[in-house]
Amino acid sequence: MNAIVFAQTGGPEVLTLAEVPKPDARPGMVLIRVHAIGVNFADTRFRQGTYVVKPKLPDTPGMEAAGVVEAVGEGVSDVRPGMRVAAFTVKSYADYCQAPASMVLPLPDFVSDVEGAAFPIQVLTAYHMLHTADATGPGRTVLVHSAAGGVGSIACQWLKHLGATVIGTVSSEEKAAVASAHGCDHPIVYTREDFADRVREITGGEGVAVVYDSVGKATFEASLRCLRRRGLMASFGEASGDPDPVPPRRLGALGSIYLTHPSVSNYTATRAELLTAAHDLFAMVAAGKIKIEISSTYPLQDAPRAHSDIESRKTTGSIVMLV
Repeated sequence: MNAIVFAQTGGPEVLTLAEVPKPDARPGMVLIRVHAIGVNFADTRFRQGTYVVKPKLPDTPGMEAAGVVEAVGEGVSDVRPGMRVAAFTVKSYADYCQAPASMVLPLPDFVSDVEGAAFPIQVLTAYHMLHTADATGPGRTVLVHSAAGGVGSIACQWLKHLGATVIGTVSSEEKAAVASAHGCDHPIVYTREDFADRVREITGGEGVAVVYDSVGKATFEASLRCLRRRGLMASFGEASGDPDPVPPRRLGALGSIYLTHPSVSNYTATRAELLTAAHDLFAMVAAGKIKIEISSTYPLQDAPRAHSDIESRKTTGSIVMLV
């Protein structure tokens, strides 16, 4: 089968299309014929060797995919061959991938394979940011970084549905328009103005109840300054690198603020948790309350270009590779 492989860490150019053995369906696992692959910023860090999970060279990137179940391993009972599914997985930049049966989601007919490919990591991350890490509701003002991105665009839509006032950071006027179209009330072009100062201005000096930050080092310190007294900082990604260490007493000096680093894997540790969240999300999609925005698709062999585009901030919404 075809797969994207890299034999050394580095830039997008280290990714190559290669012929590799097709995996078997091991016990407890599901073999998926991949149709679409979600591309995440974490994939670029994995390729660089700077992600929390290190590659075992030669290796293949990819953490989410959608397709059709080809075979199931011993002990798998609730997933069947022929089912359309999305899955948390590894090595998904390929014609076929394996996933634990507990991490496989049946896709309803109204969710396409392309939309499903962005579901496990990006859409479920947005869900748990708003419902599990913190319960956002009417009257609250929140800050979403990368508001025009895959997670950000879903978060903005859902926050507006929940009645929150949404402030979002973006890198350009074009992305500001995208964020606004998805429910962001106050897009801030951070390349043009200091976002922390602007947040204080928008909130009358009070600050926001929650900051959702997937950027990391470049925004972390200023994000803390955006919080109101007893506000929550949800730092869930490090696109710009790991933030500098913060002494615990600093959280008190800033207003007894809370700091959490939620991971979608911890909120979907059981199949029941995964299916409950997916049920809620699919209901929102079916009702037209959120839209999984796919801005760009790429053929599998163009994985280097997909990585280059996402790293250079050229993309909005989710980007997906097609097999």
